[in-house]
Amino acid sequence: MNVRAKFKCQQIVRTHGNPEGSAEVRLTAATSGEANKEWSKWTPSGSITMLITNPSAIEAFELGKEYYVDFTPAE
Repeated sequence: MNVRAKFKCQQIVRTHGNPEGSAEVRLTAATSGEANKEWSKWTPSGSITMLITNPSAIEAFELGKEYYVDFTPAE
């Protein structure tokens, strides 16, 4: 079974230590607004925190923007 979730980018923290040029991206379950009403009824909370070292991947995230996350079994 595949599961699709919707998360909102809450914080992007750029690090100056090791690894240099990395960022921690924090997302939480998208629960506000009419568009998320039905979805958030079944998944009312959740969080994802990623340390990203790829500059292009860091730039793909924007504060306040919502993203779909697909969970598919790795076989």
